Amino acid sequence: MSNTAGGVQSVDRAITVLEILARTGDARVTDVAAELGVHKSTAFRLLTALEERGLVEQDNDRGRYRLGFGLLRLAGAVSGRMDVQRYGRPVCERLARTLGETVNIAVIHAHHAVNVDQVQGPAAISAHNWVGQLTPLHATSSGKVLLAWAEKTHREKLLADAGLARFTRGTITTPARLERELATARRQGYATTVEEYEQGLNAIAAPIRGQHGQVVAAVSASGPTFRLTPARMEQLASTVIGAADEISHFLGYLASS
Repeated sequence: MSNTAGGVQSVDRAITVLEILARTGDARVTDVAAELGVHKSTAFRLLTALEERGLVEQDNDRGRYRLGFGLLRLAGAVSGRMDVQRYGRPVCERLARTLGETVNIAVIHAHHAVNVDQVQGPAAISAHNWVGQLTPLHATSSGKVLLAWAEKTHREKLLADAGLARFTRGTITTPARLERELATARRQGYATTVEEYEQGLNAIAAPIRGQHGQVVAAVSASGPTFRLTPARMEQLASTVIGAADEISHFLGYLASS
């Protein structure tokens, strides 16, 4: 068996171990080995590896294993995104009605922005669904927000991994200019794009903060250039920021007065 195949099999077995413990509550090494159909030593190695990561823990008195608190750390990353969608949905629906434009919520995924929810405004002329699509951080308003409020070292790594690809004549492709734009976004509390990802499409976005003030997502409004002009985006900035602040409040963020 190749190393790649063996690695995949080990991952599959480790996941199965977690599923067994989730179903049974706890189990001995022999129980896990029997369910996996492997030797006891193999089951022990799997449990030990999971224990080192905090994903399982051992009851020393009984020699049984159960799920560990390390799983809460992983679940927290997912639940955070689910909370953004759940609490953000009614705010986005109201914002879309108010602006008449398409409203999205996006989060960082690897070195992209990915839209996790979308609401079409009554004036939207496009039925394009952005949910689940990976979009460039440097060429979208949500991506700029997620970059602007990321720690400098993290931002540099994201941009190094992603690059600054050109999508239109308006795309920012130089690091210095992008940094200036991100600094402006931090200063004014929102970011915009003017035909930088798609010709004829403009957008504005503001940061959504988690309980401890960290930026966890961005809410954006996008529309055609003839309607969502730079001047109109400036006028709507306080409304978009207000929507982002409202979602942040639902997530437990209390802004200092």
